[in-house]
Amino acid sequence: MFSNYLIGLREGLEASLVVCILIAYLVKTDRKDALKPIWIGIAVAVTVALGFGCALEFGSQEMTFKAQEALGGSLSILAVGLVTWMVFWMRRTARHLKSELHGKLDAALAMGTGALVATAFLAVGREGLETALFVWASVHAASDGTPRPLIGVALGLATAVFLGWLFYRGALKINLAKFFTWTGGMLVVVAAGVLAYGVHDLQEADFIPGLTNLAFDISNTIDPTSWYGTLLKGVFNFQPDPTVLQVTVWALYLVPTLAIFLAPVGFPSGKGKVKAPDEQGSRGSQPTKAS
Repeated sequence: MFSNYLIGLREGLEASLVVCILIAYLVKTDRKDALKPIWIGIAVAVTVALGFGCALEFGSQEMTFKAQEALGGSLSILAVGLVTWMVFWMRRTARHLKSELHGKLDAALAMGTGALVATAFLAVGREGLETALFVWASVHAASDGTPRPLIGVALGLATAVFLGWLFYRGALKINLAKFFTWTGGMLVVVAAGVLAYGVHDLQEADFIPGLTNLAFDISNTIDPTSWYGTLLKGVFNFQPDPTVLQVTVWALYLVPTLAIFLAPVGFPSGKGKVKAPDEQGSRGSQPTKAS
């Protein structure tokens, strides 16, 4: 459940920050007339993301077992690729996210209502689709017949919305560089487990050989149905009897990816911390304040 809470928190906070930056900029520049198109774009983005998630969940139920495993494995690998790109992209762009969004919003204001709707939709929709895909892959990998994974996602999203509201109201200062570095590192660990389970799915679908070639089997030591077995599976997608290929793929992804991601970036002095919108200047092109 924790891994899904983390997914909901990180992806939800990205979307919340985008929304509050867009709304704050329009309020500060006395363009409240543009708020309605922004909210329409946000609503459409959320609807599309929910529809995409439902299509993945209910559409896969009509397939045969091997087809489900092939789809689950393929989408798990795709989700890991997208999430890996996302965490590196956000770490690189977090310190100038505000100015980038302001530039896009200025262009949309000049073009009209349709452009405003499209800007909000694209800004929020990307996070929404990524979240739906990665949540589906993670829930599929950690499925144990309980609603706990979805509860974790819901709690993470609720926390993200609350933090976004505090950020907008000026009650919270978020060091985005540090936040996205630490949560990104944890997501890389989660993604490694999802990737390994995706390989297992493809092995069960007979797309990849080696299903019976186990790296180890500690089922007698760590009971998958115990509380600690459930915790390990929920957080790390741990499996007590992985195949050799699963362990190999897990290690080849996790070790270099985490090492590269956590390597020092070398921010210029004074970069990194983003203040609440109320503490920023009213000029949309002003660079993000940082520490």
